[in-house]
Amino acid sequence: LPMIDILASGRARARMPRTMILEPTRELAAQVAENFEVYGKYNSLAKALIIGGESMVEQVKIMDRGVDVLIATPGRLLDLFERGGLILNDVKILVIDEADRMADMGFIDPVCHILDNCSGKRQTFLFSATLDDEVSGLISKYQDHPFKIEVGPKEVSMESMQHFFWMVHNTGKSRLASTAVKQGGRSMIFCRTRRGVDRVGKELRATGLEVATIHGGLSQNQRDRAMERFIHGGCMALVATDVAARGIDVEGVQCVIHFDPPENGKAYKHRSGRTARAGAHGTVISLVQPPQKSDFIRIQRQAGINVNFTSPEFGKLPEKEEYTPSNRSRSGPKERGSSVFRDMAAKSGGGSLQDKVNWNVERAFSFRKNKSRNKFGGKNRSNSARS
Repeated sequence: LPMIDILASGRARARMPRTMILEPTRELAAQVAENFEVYGKYNSLAKALIIGGESMVEQVKIMDRGVDVLIATPGRLLDLFERGGLILNDVKILVIDEADRMADMGFIDPVCHILDNCSGKRQTFLFSATLDDEVSGLISKYQDHPFKIEVGPKEVSMESMQHFFWMVHNTGKSRLASTAVKQGGRSMIFCRTRRGVDRVGKELRATGLEVATIHGGLSQNQRDRAMERFIHGGCMALVATDVAARGIDVEGVQCVIHFDPPENGKAYKHRSGRTARAGAHGTVISLVQPPQKSDFIRIQRQAGINVNFTSPEFGKLPEKEEYTPSNRSRSGPKERGSSVFRDMAAKSGGGSLQDKVNWNVERAFSFRKNKSRNKFGGKNRSNSARS
């Protein structure tokens, strides 16, 4: 909101964005873009979403028209920059989101290259779950006496989740995962590779389970359709790789299944953190093959938990809860040559946290539009009278 207010004065020039938001994945960039549409709907700001999987020709045309807010992934942004479709020395505000995940995905060098080509007078915001290693290097090199603001717990809480480590054989994993989803509710299932995601998705469908799959080898349209199905209740499970699922915020995930072992305790926490959000409880199931037991013992130690390894115990799973999709409408099909943003959904009358935020934003801008009088009926001071 402060960024939108700052941008209210001034105008963008061709290929020279005034502000920039960097995201590690296409899905997260698209989610931020949708939220920016909601918060900025009373401002005539030009915005663009620059991500892979979309037409670069169309993206160049959009940049040529001038953009106030650019939301992008590092790879596609640098592709555009190196082809001369983007000039960065007019960026006044730069936001680096999910900086720790940028580091995990090997994006620190591209991010540094972007920062080196931006205006030295910019204001830089950095959001990260942790501030160690490469992230601390970014802070020391590119931020001058930054303010540090901490919100919420420093780590994902493992206490609000019920953890199961089930000893299984490889041939029966998909059947067990299918039963767990049918009994445990909406689930996210994690595999290590793209090929593994495709294979597990196919095997789960063979059991009669409706699933969607998402990984970096799919086109943007395929990934969007998979997310739409899962978000709006069109399937019970989303099978994903770690990279493709990073930063995705989905409501109502009751169960997380580690079909393949996570890399370490940190990855276990990131995966598991898709459930038990906003004070809710969740279930986390790890399918452990005998040769993998020592790896999972190490992962438990790193994650700060101590759980026995057992045979599958479906009777101990919490009862499945009925899922009610968000009242937000599905976005319609996107026309070629139009804005790269999806059409925003109609105003929701629901009571979710997002709905309340949207309502407050609308009310705040309503006060701004009628700023001659305040909410108590009295006259407001003119801008010239403010300090």
